[in-house]
Parts: sequence; C-alpha cells; structure tokens
Amino acid sequence: MSQTDSYDDTYTESQVIMTTVKIIAPFTLTYGMFMSLHGADTPGGSFQGGAIIGVTVLMLAFAFGIEPTRQWLKNSFVVGLVTGGVTIFVATGLATMALGGSFLEYDTFTETFGIAHYWGMEAIEVGGVALIVAGVVITLFFATAAGFVPERNRREDESLEGVSDDD
Repeated sequence: MSQTDSYDDTYTESQVIMTTVKIIAPFTLTYGMFMSLHGADTPGGSFQGGAIIGVTVLMLAFAFGIEPTRQWLKNSFVVGLVTGGVTIFVATGLATMALGGSFLEYDTFTETFGIAHYWGMEAIEVGGVALIVAGVVITLFFATAAGFVPERNRREDESLEGVSDDD
C-alpha cells in the first residue's frame, strides 16, 4: 500500500461539507485579514486574525483532505509565512534601535521620518504577528495530522496480537 493509500481510510468525501467550505472559506479568510489589518487600533487584533486565517486552511483540509491540502499549500510557503513574520518583527525592532531608540520604540519613526508611531505598530501587528500565528497554526495542524497514519497503527496492533496481559 502506498503512502497516499493510507490516507484514504481517514477521508470521506461529503458534498455538503465541500460546498459549505467553498462558500464559507472566502468570508473567513476576509474576516481574518480584516482583523489583522485593524489589529493595532480595534479590538481583536492580528493574533486572532492570524488564527482565523490559519483555521481557514484547516477547514479546507477537513473538506478536501489533509494530504491534498498539504500538497497544494507547499511546505516552503508555510515556512515562508513564519520566517517572514519573524523577519518583519525583528527588522522593525532593529530599525527603531538603528534610529537611536529602544527595541520596538515606535516614537523614533516619528522623530526621524515624521510618520506616526502607529505605522510601526501596524508593521508588527499585520506583518509580524498575523503571519507568524497563521503559519504556526497551519504547521501544528499538519504536524499533528502526520502523526496519525492508519497503516502504522495497524502494524503495531498486529505485532501485539500474540501478547497477553499475563505475559
């Protein structure tokens, strides 16, 4: 049995679920992006927005299969989300230090460039936190899903058939 065959046991195609996810996914993705973009000045924030964006990918995986979703969403893309988020976060902090302030002291942007400190917070919220959270949610889901392979569990059960509790 090939590796893709082992996933067939856990996935059941449902037209109701697939159609529902096709309808709902664009709205949840839009709402997650909305929360991320308004994270610095409204309740909610980029952490919750990133979580909603990540969960939208999980919805797709539940509806269309985990392995096809993993193949569609390349591993390099998910790693790029987290790496990009960390890079933006650290770069914003180092930029404030290079301008003479402390790490993530946004007032240095106002003093140097004449732009509101608000934009430094937006860079962290939208560019950093939302990307990191979405990438981590997706990564943890795929890592957890990869830990359960029906074929592997069957082999372990077969090897324990001759062993009793009395041994």
